[in-house]
Amino acid sequence: MTGSLPTILHMNSSPAQRPAVLLFHGLCANPLELAPVAKSLREVGYVVEVPAMAGYGVSSSTGEQLPVPPFEHWLAEAEAAFDRLAATHGRVAVGGLCMGAVLALALAARRPAAAMVLISTTLHFDGWNVSPWRRLLPLAYLPPLRRRMSFRETAPFGLKNERLRAWVEQAMATSQVSAVGAARLSAASLYEASRLIRHVRARLPRLAAPTVVLHATEDDVASPRTVHELQQRLGQTPEVHWFHDSYHMLTLDNERVAVARTVRDFLLRSHPLATLSSPSAVTAHEQHA
Repeated sequence: MTGSLPTILHMNSSPAQRPAVLLFHGLCANPLELAPVAKSLREVGYVVEVPAMAGYGVSSSTGEQLPVPPFEHWLAEAEAAFDRLAATHGRVAVGGLCMGAVLALALAARRPAAAMVLISTTLHFDGWNVSPWRRLLPLAYLPPLRRRMSFRETAPFGLKNERLRAWVEQAMATSQVSAVGAARLSAASLYEASRLIRHVRARLPRLAAPTVVLHATEDDVASPRTVHELQQRLGQTPEVHWFHDSYHMLTLDNERVAVARTVRDFLLRSHPLATLSSPSAVTAHEQHA
């Protein structure tokens, strides 16, 4: 496939003819962290949505987070977004980054996803930068505490790229938010994330959609243990890609271009674009295939 084909698809396919991709950003973050992947997919003709959900993400300008609802509310919003896309486009692939990947798995257990894209999936908070104090985290989940406590994000902020890391650190210090999310994670958010993880882990064997897993070998939040669990327990063995020059924020770090390309190529195979209807477009496609 050459660079001319995406232009052909864009010019000869209406949005309703093109398949959709629904992506979820990470917990206490915003859609900016998935922008490179979304842009790459839109360029080849997919309709892509990255919803901002109240109480799950934060404002991209202020870092403000609304009261955190039970994770079932997040899942209900995800289902509503999927249903809207499916009503128009028929086929919808789902995916996400970090806890967004876990949310995509929960959604796929309830809706017929055409494919799944799992980036830096976090079924275990056991990366090398996670504090040993995490063992005491359940204490923060007690009702009186989880409404008041929060935990500050610390360097490297999921980024191996030192220039980006410095920019994120400055943004968090001045505005309490950056492209990688908020400066603090509330205990309430982490509590609901832990509930969502338990919900998903019980349902992994029933998930058999074509799946790609992208993970950093040096992920500072979630070790390769999560990938191994996905390989062992998903209903269909996933396609796995390891990245060796990035940390948790794969979509923004050193290998962001390769990550976006890997997602794009996987979806072109497993969630193909609509058949070209224009005779001239078909001819051009055949010439450049």
